[in-house]
Amino acid sequence: MELTLNEKRLLVALEATGSVDAAVLAEKMDARREAVVQYANLAGERGLVDVDKHVSRRYVPTEEGRAYMEKGLPERQVLESFEETISMRDLQRHPLAKIAIGWMRKKGWIAIRDGVVEKTGTTAPGPDEAAFARLSGSGAIEDGVGVGDLVKRGLAIEEETVAYTVSITPRGRELLEAGLDLREEVETLTREQILSGEWKDLPLRRYDVTKLPRRAYPGKTHPYQRIIDEMRRTLFDMGFEEMAGGIVQSSFWNFDALFQPQDHPAREMQDTFFLGERWPLPAGYECVRDMHEHGGETSSTGWGGTWSAAKAEQCVLRTHTTSLSIQHLAANPEPPVRAFCIGRVYRREAVDPTHLAEFEQLEGIVMDEGVNFRHLLGFLKEFYAKMGFEKVRFRPGYFPYTEPSVEPEVYVDGLGWVELGGAGIFREEVTAPFGIEHQVLAWGLGISRVAMLRLGLRDLRQLYRSDVEWVRETPTYGGRR
Repeated sequence: MELTLNEKRLLVALEATGSVDAAVLAEKMDARREAVVQYANLAGERGLVDVDKHVSRRYVPTEEGRAYMEKGLPERQVLESFEETISMRDLQRHPLAKIAIGWMRKKGWIAIRDGVVEKTGTTAPGPDEAAFARLSGSGAIEDGVGVGDLVKRGLAIEEETVAYTVSITPRGRELLEAGLDLREEVETLTREQILSGEWKDLPLRRYDVTKLPRRAYPGKTHPYQRIIDEMRRTLFDMGFEEMAGGIVQSSFWNFDALFQPQDHPAREMQDTFFLGERWPLPAGYECVRDMHEHGGETSSTGWGGTWSAAKAEQCVLRTHTTSLSIQHLAANPEPPVRAFCIGRVYRREAVDPTHLAEFEQLEGIVMDEGVNFRHLLGFLKEFYAKMGFEKVRFRPGYFPYTEPSVEPEVYVDGLGWVELGGAGIFREEVTAPFGIEHQVLAWGLGISRVAMLRLGLRDLRQLYRSDVEWVRETPTYGGRR
């Protein structure tokens, strides 16, 4: 039987004792404990030793727990700080009141009536206090009644200790009695050893080429970020430049400049996060106001009614990145313009496996002489093809600021046709107030939905969790599927 030198040294170390802890073996062999466990597992596969794993758990105080050790749990300290009754106002002056009052009520130690706190007389220590007393006395305790409550409160944490006992088997003793060659093994041959033939008599180290190497987990980019970076590179390759802007926008840029009426449902509290700040309107806002009220100098009749400057000044967390597109066009009203933005947007959504209150959106615009609806569909098909979706189709859609409008869909095996965003040509009511005379192609794409399809996820929230195991196991694609 071919053994490594380390396996032989392990058997020799076990010769006298027969069974010993891995930490003791490590001292004898002048090696790390982890290395000795590895040698033992190799020898165990050959039936030469037995390796027994022992796991023990104990609980030690956290930093917060240590702060309470001398005087007791917060609720006990606060309870003992007053006589039978005390006003709530005076009780709240105690530095531990915020923590203690809730626990005292939960344990039935106090009753609160008309702003007065009164002891109930039922203040016997519970299992958690008994466990905390044991913890304070010894600094570490085994599992028991009340310990789980301390862990939930963040006053104690679990420590796990793993020990290994290595025992030599009869087969291992037979090898020892037969004698072992303990000469240092040669791992790498030199040129001189090969030319001279010396290598034939050297104790060469044996390698098992059928053994899989230990898994290595190098640092890598988060799968979701890889997809975002891929989209960015794709758009750069298609000749786009990147635009950016703040997540806080005035209602003027988020809604009014996009010809969204001031009484539109999307402006209501259930869809939008409104902020207390107000920003002044930009120069020339009157053109947008006139467009809303009567259509300005275009053939449109507008929305009618009276446009409110106060509503337009109110700030919101941006509900889409289209607010950045119109600002970019306002600053660059002459062609050619080809720009995109990848940014986070915010909406009041009920969080579930397919909806979040914040998510990433990709926005793209193209403005040039002679561009039309066919160019828009061509851009979208090209982009989706580069993202790995070969089958793309379009169906009519409606958006307040584009006409005509479409909703692109891609075909996914097992799911069928999946809608991935919206697109269209900016209406004249959007572009005219800013002196834009050429057609503007625009589209918005929910990146998270693309990521779910690419990564085979069923829950959108997985993209934002700190799940190291999922990041490790998710393959690193060379770009696209």
